[in-house]
Amino acid sequence: MTVLSLEELHALGVKALIACDTDPNIAAMVMDALVAAEASGQGGHGASRIATYAVQARAGKVKGHAWPVLHEIGASAVRIDAQHGFAYPAMRMALDAVTERAKVTGIAIAAIARSHHFGQAGYHAEQLAERGLIALIFGNAPSAIAPWGGSKPIFGTNPIAFAAPRRTGEAPLVIDLSLSKVARGKVMAAKQKGEAIPEGWAVDGDGNPTTDPDAALAGSMLPMGDAKGAALVLMVEILAAALTGSNAAFEASSLFDAKGPPPSLGQVVIGIDPTALSGGAFADRLETILAMMTAQDGVRLPGSHRLGTRDKAARDGVQVHDALLQEIHALVK
Repeated sequence: MTVLSLEELHALGVKALIACDTDPNIAAMVMDALVAAEASGQGGHGASRIATYAVQARAGKVKGHAWPVLHEIGASAVRIDAQHGFAYPAMRMALDAVTERAKVTGIAIAAIARSHHFGQAGYHAEQLAERGLIALIFGNAPSAIAPWGGSKPIFGTNPIAFAAPRRTGEAPLVIDLSLSKVARGKVMAAKQKGEAIPEGWAVDGDGNPTTDPDAALAGSMLPMGDAKGAALVLMVEILAAALTGSNAAFEASSLFDAKGPPPSLGQVVIGIDPTALSGGAFADRLETILAMMTAQDGVRLPGSHRLGTRDKAARDGVQVHDALLQEIHALVK
């Protein structure tokens, strides 16, 4: 393991992406998100993605020079074409568009089409909450979960993120979850480290429980909440694929290699002005709810762990596996 400062990790990732035919400004946006994920303890959306992103850019599976295009739909709705580029410029455009419109109309939505992996969903939701909005974010991903009662994966792990602004000085409340029992990126991270995964995360291609990350990636992740979770997976697939006009999970190519066409995934960003809709009562009502929760011993707010993890990462840096580091350095060269 090698310890890198956040700044060193950012700079190295930018170099690798640029070397693999990515616009420098886009590379910086990508690394902003990956470093934030790594610093928050979300390694599956952090440094482990640098090499796979870079080789996909080099192969043209993700267009490293593609900038998103915004289409006005109405006073509170926009459609964004990511043009098979990285998702992060499109997400940034969506956050700005939703913020501007929700402050006027009370609620706004952005539908992103022809997109790529958008990383840690909570990263984007938190930015909306920092601007005073409630955020809801949905996205789909290539096939990883079978429908309940079936055996063939046709849905992605389909993350959901929610964030709410708190009183001045308090970090937003952020709820970020994959609809599989764990994010598929954690299985990929275990594969890269040569580690087993806990039983109960996934099944192999024959439907048998497995602790082998390779068998899990070839099989099916298990949905959180069993049948209820599988229904939520379907809900997000409809929002992220059908509503945006993007590929369904079973039509999308893998996010873990450079083979095949662009995945052409979809994301939806919704922003809500809580002050306007609550008649000014939102901040007090939220704090009352959260205070009742934290008054009980052993209770912590969802997402609060990220704050201490970020502080530690900013102070001490992050650990990167040497094999991954060698792979990234090879791309730079």
